Formats: sequence, C-alpha cells, structure tokens
Amino acid sequence: MKRIPYVILISLLLLSGCQSQPGNDDPTAKVGSITDDVPEINIPETDIDFSQFNTLDARMQAWGLGKDKDENGQPADAVLANQKYKAYDAVFVGRPDQKVYLTFDNGYENGNTPKILDTLKEKNVSAVFFVTSQYVLENPDLVQRMIDEGHVIGNHSYHHHSFPTISIEKVYDEIMQLDALLLDQFQYKMTLVRPPKGEFNEQSLALCNLLGYQTVLWSYAYYDYNVADQPDPTAALKKNLDNAHPGAIYLLHAVSDTNMQILPELIEGLRKLNYEVARYDLK
Repeated sequence: MKRIPYVILISLLLLSGCQSQPGNDDPTAKVGSITDDVPEINIPETDIDFSQFNTLDARMQAWGLGKDKDENGQPADAVLANQKYKAYDAVFVGRPDQKVYLTFDNGYENGNTPKILDTLKEKNVSAVFFVTSQYVLENPDLVQRMIDEGHVIGNHSYHHHSFPTISIEKVYDEIMQLDALLLDQFQYKMTLVRPPKGEFNEQSLALCNLLGYQTVLWSYAYYDYNVADQPDPTAALKKNLDNAHPGAIYLLHAVSDTNMQILPELIEGLRKLNYEVARYDLK
C-alpha cells in the first residue's frame, strides 16, 4: 500500500467521517478486526538489516494461560514465558510482589472509556491503554485525556495485523507508523507494545526490542470483549478477584460494559486483598 503523508491522511479521514468499512457498523464485527481502511503514513527510511531476523523462529505463538500456579501463586506458563523470552524484554507477568497492573486494549471506542477514566482518576490509579491507529484518529480527545491524567499509552499496532502472519518488514511498519502518529499528534513516545491478538514469534519480539519497545502480554484475561455477549457483572467481579495473583497483568477490554461497571469494585477488591494497583513499572 502506498504511504500517504500525514496531512493528506487527516484530510481523507475528515472527509470520510472516520467511518468503518461498509458492513462493519455492528460493534461486534469490530472485535479483533483489521483496519486496512486507515491509510498508511510516511515514516523515515530505516537502515535495519531485516535479514538478521532470518535465523530466529518465525512460528506463531498464540498467548494463552494454563491453570497451574507456581510456589508464588503466579501462573506457571507466564513465569516460564518471562524466562524464555527475557532476552527480548518481553513481559508476561510482573514480579512476585503485591503489585498488580491494569491494562486495557482499545481497538475502537464503545462509549465506556470516559467512565473508565473517571473511575481511575477517582481511585488514583494509572493504567496502560494499548491503542491502534483507528482509535487514535477517531478519539484524539480521549487519548489526550489519558496522557494528561498520567496513564501510559501502548502500541497495539497500526492496522491490528497479527505479527506472525506478515513479513518482519511489515511488522516494522505496523509499529513505527503508530509510533510516528503519536509523536506527531501528541508529542508522546510509546515504549510498550502488545501484539494484536496476543500472537507473536521470536522474530517480532526481537524487532520490538531492537526498536526500544518492551513487549507486554498478560497473566490474566477473560471473555469480556464481545459487546453482544457481556458477562454478568457479579460473576465477572468474582472471577477477576479470584484470579488475582502477585505481579498480575490484567488484560481488560475497554469496549466491555461489564468492565466499566465493575471497575470501582475491582480496584477496591484488589486493595482489600492487599494488592497495590500500581502504575506500570516493569521496564
């Protein structure tokens, strides 16, 4: 796809009203969607020799967790993944202490983020918001509010392509175009990246590390992202609290009405369990 200069990109989006592709008006169709309708933007040429990644494993790793816990009460799979991918500065679970971290994936806006931000401000909690280009372009006021209120903005890729399904050169574009967009619009430099769908390989981890990014996965997630099939709030709150563990990295989706509703009780419940709902500090 030919890259379009940033000023022209904004004009195109204003003319189109930032509309989704035809047929994608139903929010459920947006879950996990690829947003190729967002035009690419110019980024500087790179002198990276991409052939250096050819010796690394290109097989897809789709992140998920088993039920086993280690002696510290942490998910054993996440602890092992931390060790396996330590050389690439990839994090799956935090230190085995009393800190837990809230992270939100924001692929599109479903009307819940303002209330989520209200709750975080009221509870004096800093979260990480992983955003895509579509989210940034359609919701600049919310992104600016996240920054102004002390939250961390993370890179969730430009178009939401699964990294192992595209070339390593294209992974570079997916990361660095969003990087350039945040720098241009908000003078904000991202340092955290979450691969779309939690799908990665050794090559993409190595590239992200080379670009100064830490790859952040998670040690807890649940079925919260389908806006047409939301979990019962009482059951969801219990599930989230029952699965609290030292160093937990919670993956929550901001499109979830349930997450918006239970967030105040979740934060207070974690505190009652003697956890600090901490600002991300695992760099």
